[in-house]
Amino acid sequence: MITKLLIANRGEIAIRVMRTARAMGLQTVAVYSEADACAFHVRQADQAYEIGPAPARESYLNIQAILKAAKETGADAVHPGYGFLSENAEFAEACIQAGLIFVGPPAAAIRAMGLKDRAKILMRDAGVAVVPGYLGEDQSAVRLADEAAKIGYPVLIKAVAGGGGKGMRYVERAQDFDAALEGARREAKAAFGDARVLVEKFVSQPRHIEVQVFADKYGDCIHLFERDCSLQRRHQKVIEESLAPGMPESMRDAMGRAAIKAAKAVGYVGAGTVEFIADASDGLRSDRFWFMEMNTRLQVEHPVTEGVTGLDLVEWQLRVANGEHLPRSQKDVRAVGHAIEARLYAEDPDRGFLPSTGQLEYLRFPESGNGIRIDSAVQEGDYVTTYYDPMIAKLIAVAPTRSEAITKLTLALRGTQIAGVSTNAAFLIRCLSQPEFRDGTIDTAFIERFRGKLLSVERVPSPEIYAAAARFVVEEAKAAASTLNKADPWSICDSFRIGGHARESVVFVHDGEQVEVSVLYREGYLPEYIVDGSVVKCPPDVAVTRLASGQIAIMQAGATFKVGLFDPFVAAELHASTTDVMLAPMPGKVISVSVNPGDNVPRGSPLATIEAMKMEHTLVAPADVRIAGVDVVPGDQVNEGVIIVRFAHCDDDVE
Repeated sequence: MITKLLIANRGEIAIRVMRTARAMGLQTVAVYSEADACAFHVRQADQAYEIGPAPARESYLNIQAILKAAKETGADAVHPGYGFLSENAEFAEACIQAGLIFVGPPAAAIRAMGLKDRAKILMRDAGVAVVPGYLGEDQSAVRLADEAAKIGYPVLIKAVAGGGGKGMRYVERAQDFDAALEGARREAKAAFGDARVLVEKFVSQPRHIEVQVFADKYGDCIHLFERDCSLQRRHQKVIEESLAPGMPESMRDAMGRAAIKAAKAVGYVGAGTVEFIADASDGLRSDRFWFMEMNTRLQVEHPVTEGVTGLDLVEWQLRVANGEHLPRSQKDVRAVGHAIEARLYAEDPDRGFLPSTGQLEYLRFPESGNGIRIDSAVQEGDYVTTYYDPMIAKLIAVAPTRSEAITKLTLALRGTQIAGVSTNAAFLIRCLSQPEFRDGTIDTAFIERFRGKLLSVERVPSPEIYAAAARFVVEEAKAAASTLNKADPWSICDSFRIGGHARESVVFVHDGEQVEVSVLYREGYLPEYIVDGSVVKCPPDVAVTRLASGQIAIMQAGATFKVGLFDPFVAAELHASTTDVMLAPMPGKVISVSVNPGDNVPRGSPLATIEAMKMEHTLVAPADVRIAGVDVVPGDQVNEGVIIVRFAHCDDDVE
């Protein structure tokens, strides 16, 4: 029986597991890297144990360090969470050999489903339909290209090991195959230690629909309905919901039965997710879905299943790991209402979803309850680092109907206020507000298809935003003045003036543009804020704070605007600076450099590739340029803003 549970993970999933474990009367043990010494999950556990330096391979992926932590803290069970070692068969075996209960499936099931090519062969043999593709052992570039031609373009190249969009490339034309293959292999090797890939047919209007399954040690297996995870960016899920919109009951039944068949084929035990791809070009049909892969762990999006079933999936995991039968049979599980989840990331959607790092200088979430759930493991003042996934929180809404759930989630995102890092909150709101999303017309290409409406939206502060910033600056000055000698008349901030109403100006700078706000004081009235000659009101739903940089951050409806107070000396320096360089857009490791000094490079050509937060980001030429110099080499660790490549003017000499 489990009495003390070690959670071999970090972040919000560690907090999530602790919450249920505590409710079941279990003690909890957190593990942490040096970078996470002050993390929220560490503070929440009954015990905490340091397992190594910040890089995941030296801490959260260090099997021996985690086993040592379990032994020295007296833990008798290990919950792997998701990510890291959660789908590592060697880790599952090592836990069992160390006398620990592993809260997950048998190592054999993890192995069977861990390699996409073998899993698809296994599923095909078990009678589960799979997407047409090449799953062979010959990994030569020539053979893979030949097979892609036989399948017919477009195709997907996918890493045999792992998931989450890493090691995956979409290839539309034969001439792009070799470059895509090289990138997929490199990324797969870095993420999973395995460069092998498979090639499969790309479905033109794919819906990503997965089924939650649960099995016990006695051969019983049921499904807990499906989740639609079609809204994705870079093959990673952004918004998930249950039930899948527009799915007929006949398809729901067929997909549930197929998922159970898949789980039983590998002797599965515990919580798992069977992922399918459905062709939505002619609506959802029971004969138009195929097995993609099985995730042998709890999923990030499990709260939406909990939302419609009313079940605690972590509790089920712990009970099954304790040797109990499944708490319910298939006929006793019901889905009621609709649940939808949004993943709130520290990233900039308008810059290719580049991760954003830094301190959460201001952080406010809406209140939980009344159908709103917030799963997070960060607090104001915490840091988002380059070492781990940049997720800040998951916001989940549950309501009787899909429309009501979407509205609730939208309001929750609008009430989320964050400064210090960029986030995707406003982007998520735009996704939820898109008419095609609200009527359920979605597929995995949704974001790309509507990128003009969802991305690169002009982010110029409105006059009301400037008014709010001016009010903050004025009130900040008042507060500072109140601490001075109150007998000094020159330190009093009020509306008294000799010969007329008081007026002052606050000048802000945003993207190099100056905006002046006049603040007019009339005795007996609230201050008036004047922008471009018009009186504007400060919006009621904004939050304003001053950042460590000295900038003013104004947060409204999921968006955060940053403006500076005008300083003529700083403006002069900026005017004199050069823009003839390519800078690192985020901290990371230089993987490759594609140019040399003297090269003439056309617009859009790759310059260098940087790896950050387990993903590769390729920097491309902003125009037709000549390379004056390259300041980095592969292997360099760079910070944001470091010069990567220097450009030359056409008539410049390049040494």
